[in-house]
Amino acid sequence: MKNIVLIIFCFFFQIISAQPDSLFLKIKPEKYEGPQWVQKNKATVDLSEVAFVNWNAGGTNSISGLLGFETSANYSDKYFNWKNNAVLRVGMNKQESTELRKTDDLFEINSNIGYQPNDNSNWFYSARLNFKTQLFNGYKYPNKDNPISRFMAPGYLFFGGGMEYGKNIDKTSLYFSPVTMKATFVLDEDLANAGKFGVEPGVYDSEGNLLVPGKRVRREVGILVTNSYEMEVAQNIKAKHQLSLYSDYINNFGNVDIDWSLDFDFKVNNFIRATLGSHIRYDDDIKTQEETDVEGEYAEAGAKIQWKQFLGIGFAVDF
Repeated sequence: MKNIVLIIFCFFFQIISAQPDSLFLKIKPEKYEGPQWVQKNKATVDLSEVAFVNWNAGGTNSISGLLGFETSANYSDKYFNWKNNAVLRVGMNKQESTELRKTDDLFEINSNIGYQPNDNSNWFYSARLNFKTQLFNGYKYPNKDNPISRFMAPGYLFFGGGMEYGKNIDKTSLYFSPVTMKATFVLDEDLANAGKFGVEPGVYDSEGNLLVPGKRVRREVGILVTNSYEMEVAQNIKAKHQLSLYSDYINNFGNVDIDWSLDFDFKVNNFIRATLGSHIRYDDDIKTQEETDVEGEYAEAGAKIQWKQFLGIGFAVDF
């Protein structure tokens, strides 16, 4: 009898132990979902305002606003990382006696994929794409009859491959590409015929009639070096530096196009922040013009350094 009871007990014990979950302690096995996409969105509003009432020193009432939106979708696993982001920024200014004027306008898309062949190495084989343009017409105020820039006039596309170094690649990156294609788009007919932004201008006869339309795309192949660095300078103060250096192999190799931005983000609380930014550009293909002795006529004066500075306080929401 004891043997029969022992056999029955062992039989039921085997059935219980064979179940995926214990009858006495419910424990579900962990499910491995693998690498995940991480998506982030950020919307910002920056405002500045000046108002005067019976102010004996004089002044002009004005208000400025800058709207921004940034979205990113990043993926990483043991060997690959793929970073994508899009930026939209529009700024406007209104003064007491003038019309509404544009102060900032940017639409930009970035995509960067890297392959890390060795876990112990901080070097990545990378391919990178960057595209940027503007959304609205740009003018040399107060003249609003003749736009000096439009959507896709200019538009810039960079695409190439190389090596990227980054011990903490989300914060620090050094990218070197020996072969990068740069395309400059000027899809507006008038701006293309005038040879703006480095495209080949149209050909006119002595009476001003257009014989050969200007080129709307300029293609270059060159070397690209970029560096980005993000750090916390002090508590609630972050600094972000981005530098891009490009030189065309065929057209004046060694003449470097520079794009450098340095931004400081001052966090007041989870929603309110202040921003101080500086942006410097130099592109030898973008020529300036100066007035001549003849009224209404201009002469080409060569490329010059472009600089933009911004200081504002506003709201930021992450979602």
